[in-house]
Amino acid sequence: MTREKERGALFEAQAWRERLGSIGWPGLTVIGTLALWEIGVRAFRVPEFVLPTPSAVLAEVWREQDRLLGNAVVTLWAVLAGFGLGVAVGAPLAFLIVYSRTFERAVYPLLVFSQTIPKISIIPVFVVWFGFGLLPKVLIAFLICFFPVVIDTVVGLRSVPPEAVDLIRSMGGSRMDVFTRVRIPNALPYFFSGLKVAVTLALVGGVVGEFVGSTSGLGFLIVQASGLLNNRLVFAGILVLSAIGVVLFYAVDLLERLLLPWHVTRRVEFTP
Repeated sequence: MTREKERGALFEAQAWRERLGSIGWPGLTVIGTLALWEIGVRAFRVPEFVLPTPSAVLAEVWREQDRLLGNAVVTLWAVLAGFGLGVAVGAPLAFLIVYSRTFERAVYPLLVFSQTIPKISIIPVFVVWFGFGLLPKVLIAFLICFFPVVIDTVVGLRSVPPEAVDLIRSMGGSRMDVFTRVRIPNALPYFFSGLKVAVTLALVGGVVGEFVGSTSGLGFLIVQASGLLNNRLVFAGILVLSAIGVVLFYAVDLLERLLLPWHVTRRVEFTP
């Protein structure tokens, strides 16, 4: 019993080391990069309109916090709406592609074709159709982010081991049993991988939409500040966008950890 307790304590300690390492090493990398950036700009006397120091950017974030926060909320709404629409459309499309060869032949080439069109070229059309409001940004975010959801979910649904399907059917399981007990659990890790890619692409899509056809949002603020050669505000906007992207990515990762604690990528290997 004592030996089991010792092994349990060692396992917990190793798990905590893994968690701290996953936070500590990226943190040290970021701090080191910012320090080199600060020292390099000061040492070579780089003009501020070319490249401001990190300390100047942080000071600008503090000074313009209300303006940045207001525009960040606008951008976040567009990103979340586009991402949600991408998931709502992408997942059902993946199921239909897997379960209907006719549907796959009819739709799959169109999906691939939709990804070859430069999204920035569509924005002026959306602006003409829907104005300068939220909808064009949502649609651009959706067009960029839904494809990874479709592809990863299709791969997950099709990568089921044949032995598992044969086992369910040999026990009298129906096609629905195969779907709910084998295909969906097998596809979930792939689905979440697609979500992680999609949520970052949705942020890119929302900001690109703001660059071209918007009167608010962080993308609009960055373009406006760039026209005034206010690189402090440009980098402040980029910093806030990066923070939003990191938060959204790890929110999806947290959801995956909560829903898929059984998956192999979530296990901590114990090495005595």
